Amino acid sequence: MAAREIDHQAPDPPYRQIAADLTAEIERGDLAPNRPIPSENQLVQRYGVARNTVRSAIALLREHGLVYTVPQRGTYVCERSAEEGQDSQ
Repeated sequence: MAAREIDHQAPDPPYRQIAADLTAEIERGDLAPNRPIPSENQLVQRYGVARNTVRSAIALLREHGLVYTVPQRGTYVCERSAEEGQDSQ
């Protein structure tokens, strides 16, 4: 999966840029429900950032209910209900 480059001059900090990139992958279905997202090490390599930056991005995704973490197993995409993907009318 190709990732966008981190723009260190952008108003959004790197962890938010990474979270936005992963959110887009989840919404497109590139990262499927109940499947793992790339490991911290893979994300560090992919984005060229520090591990703490990746951890902050994952924490933000967790706060938004997009992923859950299983200790010593990894972080997985949450199952999303059909209503969550639709605009309210």
